[in-house]
Amino acid sequence: MTSGIDETGGKTAEGTAEAHAASPKPRTRTAPMRRTAPKTALPGAALRGSTVSAAIHRELRAEIVSMRRKPGEPIVEKRIAQDHGVSRTPVREALLRLADEGLVDIFPQSGSFVSRIPVAELPEAILIRKALEEAAVRYAAAQATRSQVARLRANLEYQREMSEGADAGGFHEADEAFHALIADTAGCPGFWTLTRQVKVQVDRYRLLTLPVPGRIRSVIAEHTAIVDAIEAHDPARAAETMAAHLDSLRASIGDIRENNPFFFSDRPEGAGG
Repeated sequence: MTSGIDETGGKTAEGTAEAHAASPKPRTRTAPMRRTAPKTALPGAALRGSTVSAAIHRELRAEIVSMRRKPGEPIVEKRIAQDHGVSRTPVREALLRLADEGLVDIFPQSGSFVSRIPVAELPEAILIRKALEEAAVRYAAAQATRSQVARLRANLEYQREMSEGADAGGFHEADEAFHALIADTAGCPGFWTLTRQVKVQVDRYRLLTLPVPGRIRSVIAEHTAIVDAIEAHDPARAAETMAAHLDSLRASIGDIRENNPFFFSDRPEGAGG
């Protein structure tokens, strides 16, 4: 009887421990449950969390760069979490990424805010963009085909339509597409990828220039001169017209800042609002 009780689990702690040690059957039933959970549930949950965080990051970034969220505006984590039906963890992860990009300032005791535009960094960013785009437009002018020039002309027409419709947001998108087309025409789409990385703060500033009377009309004229040089297969003139186009952007910094002082900061990126 004693050995029988021990073999079946027993009625004492000692007997139970011996039974588990002696028989592999309990491990066969319970161990897969412990192994399966991490392999199926935990990585899946982590992936979902990462995906949600990435989506929130993209959404907030687009809102900040497009100036739908204004510099200095508070970002309420709880509201964003509620809107997406998630916890605040993926929201915080997204905000940390935006802080690394210089688009959000996080103050532990105060909350998170859309960063102000670091005015001191704009000239350098524009110069880097200028170097990249001058190189791209030279290549474009050297090798553009008729169909590629036609695509650029079609984009110019779209810019005019957006201007006539007083659609600043639509014009900004057409402007972005125009410069991307030049990089494609050059056979160097990576130039535009690099340019986009360095001009995030410039984009926010540039959107503030569009409401200035005559600004969009001037930009279209500058773009037209660039396309004319590309069509003429004149790399030197294409680079000159591109340089003049981007220099005009740099020349407006002081006036735009004076008209929108709350949107700008003299402090380096990441130093706070």
